[in-house]
Amino acid sequence: MSDAFDTLRAATRARVALGRAGDGLPTARLLEFRAAHAAARDAVHSPLDTASVVAALGTTGLDVLEVASAAPDRATYLQRPDLGRQLAEGTELPGGEHDLALVVADGLSPRAVEEHAAGTVTAVLERLTGWSVAPLVVATQARVALGDPVGEALGARIVVVLIGERPGLSSADSLGLYLTFGPRTGRADSERNCISNVRPPHGLGYAQAADTLAGLLLASRELGASGVVLKDEGTALPPGAG
Repeated sequence: MSDAFDTLRAATRARVALGRAGDGLPTARLLEFRAAHAAARDAVHSPLDTASVVAALGTTGLDVLEVASAAPDRATYLQRPDLGRQLAEGTELPGGEHDLALVVADGLSPRAVEEHAAGTVTAVLERLTGWSVAPLVVATQARVALGDPVGEALGARIVVVLIGERPGLSSADSLGLYLTFGPRTGRADSERNCISNVRPPHGLGYAQAADTLAGLLLASRELGASGVVLKDEGTALPPGAG
């Protein structure tokens, strides 16, 4: 039997109006919650399938490099965020002069990277006519700020880190895009722009995320900055949404 909350439930993956059985949730709703919690935990702890990601990115025609952070394993990575912001000792990257570096980082959801990174990167590259793009970099045990030393080493004016976001109970596969102008070690989070929740069909699609990022990249290059001084002037919703 339908109720007044059916329309709301159909419009969101959030848990609303779950009902109750005595003082607790109905058994089916409780089991759904436990399954979602398990999926979120798995997304955090599972290692990145680096080989499959590198193979998928190889179809872009760009060289693909692999790096690791200073965190030696997943457990250390989760306990020591600072190590995830540093490149492993002895890491060498080819220098040069590039408009843009793209770093694909496992972050807190390697699953998001495996499912959405290649599609997002492909869509972004299609919108960057005339841009000099450095070799793609796949980073493991990585935090967002690892893109700063990577972009600096590659000689990129702008770095974009595509990273698995912290899983929620309705989104264990969400990809975030973080843009930083003039990457170098020590950049603050306020100097970055973020496009969050890339995860079609339940979040942003690849085309919309790429359109938004392309607009930010052009504005960042013209302004010579990113972060709080750089505003997204694009539409909040795709045509026909809402």
